[in-house]
Order: sequence, then structure tokens, then C-alpha cells
Amino acid sequence: MVNIVAIVGRPNVGKSTLFNRLIESRIAITDPTAGTTRDRRYGEAEWNGKHFTVVDTGGYVQGSEDVFEAQIRKQVKLAIDEADSILFLVDIQNGITGMDQAVAQMLRKAKKPVFLVANKVDSNDKEVYAAEFYSFGLGEVHSISAQSGAGTGDLLDEVVKGFAKPTEEILDDRPKIAIVGKPNVGKSSLVNTLLGEERNIVTPVAGTTRDNINTRFTGFGFDVTLLDTAGIRRKSKVDEDIEFYSVLRSVRAIEESDVCLLLIDAQDGVNHQDLHIFSMIEKGGKGIVVVVNKWDLVEKNTMTTKAYEEEIRRKLAPFTDLPIVFTSVTEKQRIHKALELAMKVYHNRAQRIATRKLNDIMLPEIERLPPPMYKAKIVRIKYVTQLPGVVPAFAFFCNLPQYVKESYTRFLENKLREHFDFHGVPIRVFLRKK
Repeated sequence: MVNIVAIVGRPNVGKSTLFNRLIESRIAITDPTAGTTRDRRYGEAEWNGKHFTVVDTGGYVQGSEDVFEAQIRKQVKLAIDEADSILFLVDIQNGITGMDQAVAQMLRKAKKPVFLVANKVDSNDKEVYAAEFYSFGLGEVHSISAQSGAGTGDLLDEVVKGFAKPTEEILDDRPKIAIVGKPNVGKSSLVNTLLGEERNIVTPVAGTTRDNINTRFTGFGFDVTLLDTAGIRRKSKVDEDIEFYSVLRSVRAIEESDVCLLLIDAQDGVNHQDLHIFSMIEKGGKGIVVVVNKWDLVEKNTMTTKAYEEEIRRKLAPFTDLPIVFTSVTEKQRIHKALELAMKVYHNRAQRIATRKLNDIMLPEIERLPPPMYKAKIVRIKYVTQLPGVVPAFAFFCNLPQYVKESYTRFLENKLREHFDFHGVPIRVFLRKK
């Protein structure tokens, strides 16, 4: 078990900026708009050889017009419950506010190490303004500037000094499964149902999730990292800066993943936005499982599932060698089947085929149906090998690669899929000069 450090405080005091500073990345969205961070966000940090998990939380608010207010407060409380140490962030520019006092009152009941952190102390003459926060009775006030990093080293010295759990390096070599799709198809609900807890905020409002949330799932024989993402909308629909960055984070989640669960709304079918997301996954060379969610809301007969699947494959063509599973997250139907398929795809993507085996199988196929002649010139493929890299790729060496047409390249890919199990995995075929 690793030590968990939660960052809490009212909105717009710099929690996400400090989070990015501690994990040495810019994966949390920072914006002057109060309430930008909604879910708990996790990242790995290291200080003086000690490794720990940092949790960024939404700003603690009361009496605001934000429809997510109650859920954000709940997420803050959950983060405090699971944390080993807490960084209570306040803003010297605004002094003590009623919301600061509400958070302080909550933390006094937490019975956990609390570090009171005065942010935005970016010069020595502002140090005096931090003194008023001693009135909270939470001990030493640590003055920092999350933006520049000033004072964060001294703060971390104190934080890691009190760690009770082991501080070994956190190696995340688990399969990374991104849960992607357009807004409001059930992505966060799927994660919550798998985990058996409300790790992510779920509402009927499209776009609730803005950041990506990485969560370890170790139930039912699985040990994977789930990447829940903000719903990806068409660019014409992205009219907020925050939502733009959410879409960007979702694209990055696809890039960081091994396999993507593409959630599709059963009532809507495959639309242009689903095809756009599918194209991003395929171009990225990621494994893919199509998850048709809300299947319980569709009126069915004996042919419904087969007809629906055929329609999906028709729209996703030419890449149709992939698994499709019909689920209902609310009814907990086949959600573990989706993960089982994702793991099968993960192993398919990781397989390496010996060069001798490739040639023994593929060269006879090529002899039976050689590349068509081009301008009276014969194209001869003599050798094939799998290229190094995480995306399965194969090089076919021949005398005239420039004369091999795309249709024949597709034939070679189909034969590879016929003889080797690349179900759910995009593969690359290259023709090279021998």
C-alpha cells in the first residue's frame, strides 16, 4: 500500500496547479473558473526517494448555483476519508472565507495529519498575510507558490517525514484500459459499477467528467488501470475552453491506453461522433472493444442482437475484426464480459510471431495468390517479418514495393488475421524494398 496525499480547499485556490506541480505534469485542468475540477483525480509523485499518490479534488462549496455542488462536497469527503495526509490549501490574496472555515471544521474532525498550506505567496513581503490562518488551530502554516514552486520543497519535506506506509516506487505496468465515447453514454457509471463505489461523479448532465480519472481495478481476477475520460464531442460542439481541454485529455487517454472500450448508446446507434472516436483509436494502433450500453432500453426480438451487430460492423468497415458486447451498466449486465474481452484483446496486441513461422505460413499464401503484374513487371515477395514496437506491424520485402496496390495489402492483412489471432487489434502492413 502506498501513502495517499489529498489536496482540499475551496474553489480557485490553486489545488490543481499544486497537483500538477507535485506530479510534475499538466494532466489536471487549471482554469480561473470556480468548480473546474469535479472528480477526484489521482497522480503519482516522488520526493527524496519516497513515492506517494496525490489526489486532486473539486473545490468545497456551499450555497452556490453549481448543480454539481453536493456531489463535489461528497467527493472531497471521500478523498479525506481515504487519504493518509491532507494538504488544506488556502489563498492569501482573499484571506479567510466562510468556505475556508467550513473546510477547516471538517478537517479538525478527520483525525489525520493536516498540512495548512497558504498559496500564492510569491514574494517575501506577502509572507505576513499567511499569519491569519493560524487562527484555524491546525498548526504550522506552510507558505508556497504553486505556480512557481516556491516553498513546495520545504512543504514536501514535512509531508513525507510523517509517512507510515512503505514508500517504494509505484510501477504501473498493468494493462491500461481507456473508457471512451461521446458524452452521457455511461462511462463513469461503468467505472463506478465495477469499483462498487462512487469514484466518479455521475449525473444526467452531458460533460460532467472533465478530467481523466485513472483508477486501479483488482476485482474478479482483473488487475488493470481504468482510464475514465471526458466525453468526446465534435469540435463544433466544444465552445468552452475547459471542455476543449477535456477533449484533449480524452485524446491523450487514448494515446496512453493499451485497449479502449468504446461505449455506444444502444438507443442512438453508431453516429458520426462514434466513428470519429473509433478512427482515433484505430489510427493510434490501440486495441478496441465496442460496448453497446443501455441495451436494456432497446425493444428486442430474436434477431435484434445479430442485426444490430451487423449494422455496427457495416459502419466500422473495413476494420471489422473486433469484439462487440451488449451491456447495461445500470442492470450490471455483461460489464465483466467487456473487461474479459479487453484483456483478450490486450494479449492479442502484445503477441510476437517468430519470423520463421510467419514465412512458413504467409509465403505459401502469397504463392497461391501473388501480387498482380504491373506494366508487364512481376512483383515477387520473398520475405516477411514482424517489426518491433507496441503496435503489431509486418514488413513484406519484395523487388517492386511501389507497384503493390492497396487491395493486395488488404489481402495480406486479412491472411495475417486468418492465421493469427489479432481480434480487436489494428495491424500495420508495409511493403519494403528487398
